[in-house]
Amino acid sequence: MKAAQITSYGTADVLRVNDVDRPAPGPGEVLVSVEASSVNGHDVIVRAGGLKMVSGRRFPIGVGLDFAGTVVATGADVAGHRAGDRVWGMVHPRQRHITAGAAEYVVVAADRIAHAPEGVSPVEAASLVVAGSTALIALRDSVHLASGERVLVRGAAGGVGSAAVQLAHAMGCHVTALARDRHAPVLTGLGADEVLDHGSTTSDRIGPFDVIVDTVGSELNCYRSRLAQGGRMVTVALSAPALAAIAASSVYGPRRVRTFSANPDTAVLRDVAGHVRSGALRPVVDSVYPLADIAAAHEAFERGGVVGKQVVAVSA
Repeated sequence: MKAAQITSYGTADVLRVNDVDRPAPGPGEVLVSVEASSVNGHDVIVRAGGLKMVSGRRFPIGVGLDFAGTVVATGADVAGHRAGDRVWGMVHPRQRHITAGAAEYVVVAADRIAHAPEGVSPVEAASLVVAGSTALIALRDSVHLASGERVLVRGAAGGVGSAAVQLAHAMGCHVTALARDRHAPVLTGLGADEVLDHGSTTSDRIGPFDVIVDTVGSELNCYRSRLAQGGRMVTVALSAPALAAIAASSVYGPRRVRTFSANPDTAVLRDVAGHVRSGALRPVVDSVYPLADIAAAHEAFERGGVVGKQVVAVSA
Protein backbone atom coordinates (compact mmCIF):
# COMPACT_ATOMS: atom_id res chain seq x y z
CA MET A 1 0.00 0.00 0.00
CA LYS A 2 0.98 3.64 -0.41
CA ALA A 3 1.61 5.89 2.60
CA ALA A 4 2.84 9.47 2.96
CA GLN A 5 5.77 9.63 5.37
CA ILE A 6 8.22 12.10 6.84
CA THR A 7 11.74 10.85 6.18
CA SER A 8 13.49 13.57 8.21
CA TYR A 9 12.58 16.93 9.71
CA GLY A 10 12.51 19.83 7.30
CA THR A 11 10.55 21.55 4.54
CA ALA A 12 7.82 19.89 2.49
CA ASP A 13 10.36 18.16 0.26
CA VAL A 14 11.11 15.65 3.06
CA LEU A 15 7.70 14.10 2.42
CA ARG A 16 7.65 10.83 0.50
CA VAL A 17 4.89 8.50 -0.66
CA ASN A 18 6.33 5.05 0.00
CA ASP A 19 5.27 1.43 -0.40
CA VAL A 20 4.70 -0.15 3.01
CA ASP A 21 3.03 -3.27 4.37
CA ARG A 22 -0.67 -3.02 5.03
CA PRO A 23 -1.27 -2.97 8.80
CA ALA A 24 -3.56 -5.40 10.61
CA PRO A 25 -5.90 -4.42 13.45
CA GLY A 26 -5.21 -5.67 16.94
CA PRO A 27 -7.66 -5.96 19.85
CA GLY A 28 -9.82 -2.87 20.10
CA GLU A 29 -8.63 -1.58 16.72
CA VAL A 30 -10.18 -1.06 13.29
CA LEU A 31 -8.58 -1.20 9.83
CA VAL A 32 -9.89 1.59 7.58
CA SER A 33 -9.48 1.98 3.83
CA VAL A 34 -8.76 5.71 3.65
CA GLU A 35 -10.41 7.86 1.00
CA ALA A 36 -9.30 11.30 2.15
CA SER A 37 -7.23 13.11 4.77
CA SER A 38 -6.57 16.80 5.40
CA VAL A 39 -3.55 18.99 6.10
CA ASN A 40 -3.46 20.36 9.64
CA GLY A 41 -1.13 22.70 11.45
CA HIS A 42 0.01 19.83 13.67
CA ASP A 43 1.17 17.89 10.59
CA VAL A 44 3.26 20.82 9.41
CA ILE A 45 4.76 21.46 12.85
CA VAL A 46 5.73 17.80 13.24
CA ARG A 47 7.25 17.69 9.74
CA ALA A 48 9.29 20.83 10.42
CA GLY A 49 10.64 19.38 13.68
CA GLY A 50 8.70 21.63 16.02
CA LEU A 51 7.66 18.69 18.21
CA LYS A 52 10.86 16.66 18.27
CA MET A 53 10.56 16.09 22.00
CA VAL A 54 7.27 14.27 21.38
CA SER A 55 7.81 12.76 17.93
CA GLY A 56 11.38 11.66 18.55
CA ARG A 57 13.87 10.84 15.81
CA ARG A 58 12.59 7.46 14.71
CA PHE A 59 11.77 7.74 11.02
CA PRO A 60 9.70 7.36 8.97
CA ILE A 61 6.75 9.14 10.61
CA GLY A 62 3.28 8.83 9.16
CA VAL A 63 1.51 11.97 7.93
CA GLY A 64 -2.09 13.00 8.48
CA LEU A 65 -4.02 13.33 11.72
CA ASP A 66 -7.48 12.74 10.29
CA PHE A 67 -9.18 10.55 7.72
CA ALA A 68 -12.48 9.51 6.18
CA GLY A 69 -12.98 6.09 4.69
CA THR A 70 -14.52 2.64 4.99
CA VAL A 71 -14.00 -0.07 7.59
CA VAL A 72 -12.24 -3.10 6.11
CA ALA A 73 -11.74 -5.26 9.20
CA THR A 74 -11.99 -5.12 12.97
CA GLY A 75 -9.88 -6.65 15.70
CA ALA A 76 -11.13 -8.49 18.73
CA ASP A 77 -13.31 -6.70 21.28
CA VAL A 78 -14.66 -4.12 18.79
CA ALA A 79 -18.38 -3.38 18.97
CA GLY A 80 -20.41 -0.93 16.90
CA HIS A 81 -18.30 -1.12 13.74
CA ARG A 82 -18.20 -3.66 10.93
CA ALA A 83 -16.76 -4.00 7.45
CA GLY A 84 -18.40 -1.61 5.01
CA ASP A 85 -19.17 1.14 7.55
CA ARG A 86 -18.33 4.67 6.38
CA VAL A 87 -16.34 6.28 9.19
CA TRP A 88 -14.25 9.28 10.04
CA GLY A 89 -11.71 9.69 12.79
CA MET A 90 -8.34 10.80 14.01
CA VAL A 91 -5.06 9.00 14.57
CA HIS A 92 -3.56 9.60 18.00
CA PRO A 93 -0.32 11.62 17.59
CA ARG A 94 1.62 8.97 19.52
CA GLN A 95 0.59 6.26 17.03
CA ARG A 96 1.84 7.91 13.85
CA HIS A 97 5.00 5.94 13.15
CA ILE A 98 4.90 4.17 9.78
CA THR A 99 1.32 5.12 8.74
CA ALA A 100 -1.29 7.69 9.63
CA GLY A 101 -4.29 9.33 7.95
CA ALA A 102 -2.57 10.06 4.61
CA ALA A 103 -2.20 6.40 3.64
CA GLU A 104 -4.29 3.91 1.72
CA TYR A 105 -5.01 2.02 4.95
CA VAL A 106 -4.76 2.98 8.59
CA VAL A 107 -5.26 1.12 11.85
CA VAL A 108 -6.89 3.17 14.57
CA ALA A 109 -8.37 2.58 18.01
CA ALA A 110 -12.12 1.98 17.78
CA ASP A 111 -12.80 4.71 20.33
CA ARG A 112 -11.32 7.32 17.98
CA ILE A 113 -13.71 6.84 15.07
CA ALA A 114 -17.42 7.33 14.47
CA HIS A 115 -19.84 6.84 11.62
CA ALA A 116 -19.35 9.62 9.09
CA PRO A 117 -22.33 11.92 8.54
CA GLU A 118 -24.48 11.11 5.54
CA GLY A 119 -24.76 13.54 2.68
CA VAL A 120 -21.09 14.59 2.56
CA SER A 121 -18.33 13.12 0.41
CA PRO A 122 -15.19 11.59 1.91
CA VAL A 123 -13.25 14.73 0.91
CA GLU A 124 -15.80 16.94 2.67
CA ALA A 125 -15.88 14.67 5.71
CA ALA A 126 -12.08 14.71 6.02
CA SER A 127 -12.14 18.51 6.02
CA LEU A 128 -14.29 18.54 9.15
CA VAL A 129 -12.71 15.96 11.46
CA VAL A 130 -10.02 18.11 13.11
CA ALA A 131 -11.61 21.46 12.23
CA GLY A 132 -15.07 20.62 13.51
CA SER A 133 -14.01 18.75 16.63
CA THR A 134 -11.44 21.39 17.63
CA ALA A 135 -13.94 24.23 17.18
CA LEU A 136 -16.62 22.34 19.11
CA ILE A 137 -14.33 21.51 22.03
CA ALA A 138 -13.07 25.12 22.13
CA LEU A 139 -16.52 26.69 22.20
CA ARG A 140 -18.54 24.15 24.16
CA ASP A 141 -16.04 22.64 26.58
CA SER A 142 -13.25 25.20 26.99
CA VAL A 143 -15.03 28.58 27.13
CA HIS A 144 -18.61 27.29 27.67
CA LEU A 145 -20.12 29.58 25.07
CA ALA A 146 -23.63 30.81 25.83
CA SER A 147 -26.32 32.10 23.50
CA GLY A 148 -26.30 35.86 23.01
CA GLU A 149 -22.59 36.33 23.67
CA ARG A 150 -20.30 38.35 21.43
CA VAL A 151 -17.59 36.19 19.85
CA LEU A 152 -14.41 37.12 17.97
CA VAL A 153 -12.80 34.45 15.78
CA ARG A 154 -9.20 35.22 14.75
CA GLY A 155 -8.02 33.42 11.65
CA ALA A 156 -11.67 32.91 10.75
CA ALA A 157 -11.05 31.77 7.16
CA GLY A 158 -8.99 28.71 8.11
CA GLY A 159 -10.29 25.23 8.86
CA VAL A 160 -10.87 25.63 12.60
CA GLY A 161 -11.81 29.29 12.23
CA SER A 162 -14.50 28.68 9.62
CA ALA A 163 -15.94 25.87 11.75
CA ALA A 164 -15.92 28.10 14.85
CA VAL A 165 -17.80 30.85 12.96
CA GLN A 166 -20.50 28.38 11.97
CA LEU A 167 -20.87 26.76 15.38
CA ALA A 168 -20.90 30.08 17.27
CA HIS A 169 -23.59 31.34 14.90
CA ALA A 170 -25.62 28.15 15.44
CA MET A 171 -25.31 28.66 19.21
CA GLY A 172 -27.06 32.01 18.88
CA CYS A 173 -24.07 34.32 19.25
CA HIS A 174 -23.02 37.54 17.52
CA VAL A 175 -19.94 36.54 15.54
CA THR A 176 -17.14 38.85 14.44
CA ALA A 177 -14.69 37.24 12.03
CA LEU A 178 -11.13 38.56 11.72
CA ALA A 179 -9.64 37.52 8.37
CA ARG A 180 -8.50 38.85 5.02
CA ASP A 181 -10.95 41.29 3.52
CA ARG A 182 -11.40 39.19 0.39
CA HIS A 183 -12.78 36.34 2.50
CA ALA A 184 -15.70 38.44 3.79
CA PRO A 185 -18.36 37.02 1.39
CA VAL A 186 -17.57 33.43 2.36
CA LEU A 187 -17.52 34.18 6.09
CA THR A 188 -20.75 36.14 5.94
CA GLY A 189 -22.30 33.15 4.19
CA LEU A 190 -21.10 30.93 7.04
CA GLY A 191 -22.86 33.08 9.63
CA ALA A 192 -20.47 35.89 10.57
CA ASP A 193 -22.35 39.05 11.55
CA GLU A 194 -19.29 41.20 10.93
CA VAL A 195 -16.01 40.62 9.09
CA LEU A 196 -12.95 42.73 9.91
CA ASP A 197 -9.84 42.88 7.74
CA HIS A 198 -6.94 41.60 9.83
CA GLY A 199 -4.49 43.69 7.85
CA SER A 200 -6.05 47.01 8.80
CA THR A 201 -7.72 46.21 12.12
CA THR A 202 -5.73 46.61 15.33
CA SER A 203 -6.76 44.94 18.56
CA ASP A 204 -7.15 48.24 20.44
CA ARG A 205 -9.96 49.34 18.12
CA ILE A 206 -12.33 46.40 18.57
CA GLY A 207 -14.35 44.75 21.31
CA PRO A 208 -15.19 44.11 23.99
CA PHE A 209 -15.98 40.46 23.41
CA ASP A 210 -17.36 37.80 25.72
CA VAL A 211 -15.34 35.10 23.97
CA ILE A 212 -12.28 35.19 21.71
CA VAL A 213 -11.29 32.11 19.71
CA ASP A 214 -7.72 32.42 18.42
CA THR A 215 -6.21 30.25 15.69
CA VAL A 216 -3.22 32.51 15.00
CA GLY A 217 -1.07 32.37 18.14
CA SER A 218 0.38 35.89 18.07
CA GLU A 219 -0.47 39.02 20.09
CA LEU A 220 -2.46 36.95 22.53
CA ASN A 221 -2.11 39.40 25.40
CA CYS A 222 -3.24 42.29 23.20
CA TYR A 223 -6.39 40.45 22.21
CA ARG A 224 -6.97 39.11 25.73
CA SER A 225 -7.25 42.74 26.87
CA ARG A 226 -10.32 43.08 24.60
CA LEU A 227 -12.33 40.69 26.73
CA ALA A 228 -15.39 42.01 28.54
CA GLN A 229 -15.81 41.46 32.25
CA GLY A 230 -16.21 37.72 32.67
CA GLY A 231 -14.86 37.12 29.15
CA ARG A 232 -12.91 34.03 28.12
CA MET A 233 -10.25 33.42 25.49
CA VAL A 234 -9.00 30.17 23.98
CA THR A 235 -6.23 29.55 21.47
CA VAL A 236 -5.71 26.44 19.37
CA ALA A 237 -2.26 27.61 18.20
CA LEU A 238 0.61 25.96 20.06
CA SER A 239 3.64 27.91 18.85
CA ALA A 240 6.38 28.81 21.34
CA PRO A 241 5.17 32.45 21.64
CA ALA A 242 1.62 31.23 22.20
CA LEU A 243 2.67 28.84 24.96
CA ALA A 244 4.61 31.64 26.67
CA ALA A 245 1.58 33.95 26.50
CA ILE A 246 -0.68 31.21 27.86
CA ALA A 247 1.61 30.68 30.84
CA ALA A 248 1.95 34.42 31.52
CA SER A 249 -1.82 34.97 31.38
CA SER A 250 -2.48 32.62 34.30
CA VAL A 251 -2.40 35.59 36.68
CA TYR A 252 -5.70 36.77 35.15
CA GLY A 253 -7.66 33.77 36.44
CA PRO A 254 -10.89 33.24 34.48
CA ARG A 255 -9.75 35.82 31.90
CA ARG A 256 -6.55 33.90 31.14
CA VAL A 257 -5.74 32.49 27.71
CA ARG A 258 -6.85 28.86 27.65
CA THR A 259 -5.75 26.00 25.44
CA PHE A 260 -6.39 22.27 25.22
CA SER A 261 -5.32 19.12 23.43
CA ALA A 262 -7.88 18.28 20.74
CA ASN A 263 -7.90 14.49 20.64
CA PRO A 264 -11.56 13.77 19.88
CA ASP A 265 -13.08 10.46 20.86
CA THR A 266 -16.12 8.76 19.39
CA ALA A 267 -18.53 10.88 21.44
CA VAL A 268 -17.10 14.17 20.14
CA LEU A 269 -17.06 12.90 16.55
CA ARG A 270 -20.71 11.89 16.90
CA ASP A 271 -21.56 15.36 18.16
CA VAL A 272 -19.78 16.96 15.20
CA ALA A 273 -21.67 14.65 12.85
CA GLY A 274 -24.89 15.80 14.48
CA HIS A 275 -24.07 19.42 13.70
CA VAL A 276 -23.35 18.43 10.09
CA ARG A 277 -26.68 16.62 9.81
CA SER A 278 -28.55 19.61 11.26
CA GLY A 279 -26.95 21.96 8.74
CA ALA A 280 -25.21 23.98 11.46
CA LEU A 281 -21.79 22.91 10.19
CA ARG A 282 -20.82 22.42 6.58
CA PRO A 283 -17.48 21.65 4.94
CA VAL A 284 -15.27 24.39 3.54
CA VAL A 285 -12.71 22.89 1.15
CA ASP A 286 -10.12 25.19 -0.40
CA SER A 287 -8.45 22.66 -2.70
CA VAL A 288 -7.89 18.93 -3.17
CA TYR A 289 -4.57 17.22 -3.93
CA PRO A 290 -3.84 13.61 -4.85
CA LEU A 291 -1.73 11.65 -2.38
CA ALA A 292 1.26 11.87 -4.72
CA ASP A 293 1.18 15.67 -4.40
CA ILE A 294 0.96 15.88 -0.60
CA ALA A 295 4.13 18.02 -0.52
CA ALA A 296 2.33 20.62 -2.65
CA ALA A 297 -0.60 20.52 -0.22
CA HIS A 298 1.77 21.26 2.68
CA GLU A 299 3.38 24.10 0.75
CA ALA A 300 -0.02 25.65 -0.01
CA PHE A 301 -0.98 25.40 3.66
CA GLU A 302 2.19 27.15 4.73
CA ARG A 303 1.72 29.97 2.22
CA GLY A 304 -1.58 30.80 3.91
CA GLY A 305 -4.49 32.72 2.50
CA VAL A 306 -6.66 29.63 2.06
CA VAL A 307 -10.34 29.39 2.87
CA GLY A 308 -11.16 26.22 4.78
CA LYS A 309 -9.06 23.11 4.35
CA GLN A 310 -6.48 21.58 2.07
CA VAL A 311 -7.60 17.99 1.53
CA VAL A 312 -5.58 15.01 0.27
CA ALA A 313 -7.59 12.55 -1.82
CA VAL A 314 -6.03 9.18 -1.02
CA SER A 315 -8.15 6.81 -3.11
CA ALA A 316 -8.58 7.36 -6.84
